[in-house]
Amino acid sequence: MIIGWSGGGSLSLLYQSQAEKPTIEKTAAGDPCGIANTRLPAADAFIFQAAHTGRARMLAEWIDPSVLDENNPERIDPELDLYAPDRRTPFDADFLAHFRSAQRARLQRRTDWVKETLAALRRRGGNEVERGFVTHRTLADPRFLDASIEPNDRPEGTCFMGVPETVNNGPIGIARFSTLRSWLSQWSPEDTHADGVRCAASLTVPFLAIEHSADDAVPQPHVRQIFDAVPAKDKTFTVLKGANHYFIGQPDQREQAAALCLAWLAERGFVD
Repeated sequence: MIIGWSGGGSLSLLYQSQAEKPTIEKTAAGDPCGIANTRLPAADAFIFQAAHTGRARMLAEWIDPSVLDENNPERIDPELDLYAPDRRTPFDADFLAHFRSAQRARLQRRTDWVKETLAALRRRGGNEVERGFVTHRTLADPRFLDASIEPNDRPEGTCFMGVPETVNNGPIGIARFSTLRSWLSQWSPEDTHADGVRCAASLTVPFLAIEHSADDAVPQPHVRQIFDAVPAKDKTFTVLKGANHYFIGQPDQREQAAALCLAWLAERGFVD
């Protein structure tokens, strides 16, 4: 049995999909890896809890589109600055549409640069084969500031890592440090093998999806999107009321989650 939680959800889906239907012959960067010829043991059941649809999809919804210079996070477009002092919620629909489009555009530019740099290193044919880099401002999801967007029970103005504006350009933000190959593997929507929705389409084992109603990390639609993509005949979707992402200060919800999982497994004969 596999339990995929938080960022481990899509990675677990990748593993199970390749155990059930192995297809991968190359990494996202094009290096040979041969998973398609490896017989991975498949889990008999899968629990997907408080998990998102994949790191690349998350970054596409979180990256700050105001950045004008990847090497200087101080150079930003004020029209796209989510944290501008005069920015008010609820956000206007036109602003949100422009913001989301600009997020996708920045992520594509970053991925294009990664591919160009990797190709240049390969053309040289020398011993320099990889490079590390920093990506600034990667936590600017309007949902953290405006709880009316895809509403649930999450608190407004905060997130699982603290104050969103602080985390946005802090030292431990998502995708903050990467290498060329790891960017393509984890953070590029068009290249990653660990896209949760695509991977979920291969799962046939009993599947339990648990959404936390006050999740302050995973966007509200993500668990349902994975559940809908799973073709298994035996699948269950449930919402754990009031649970935040990590059960911080919530021993009752933690116990409820454990009991829920054990009961579901027992009904299928996996535990006594």
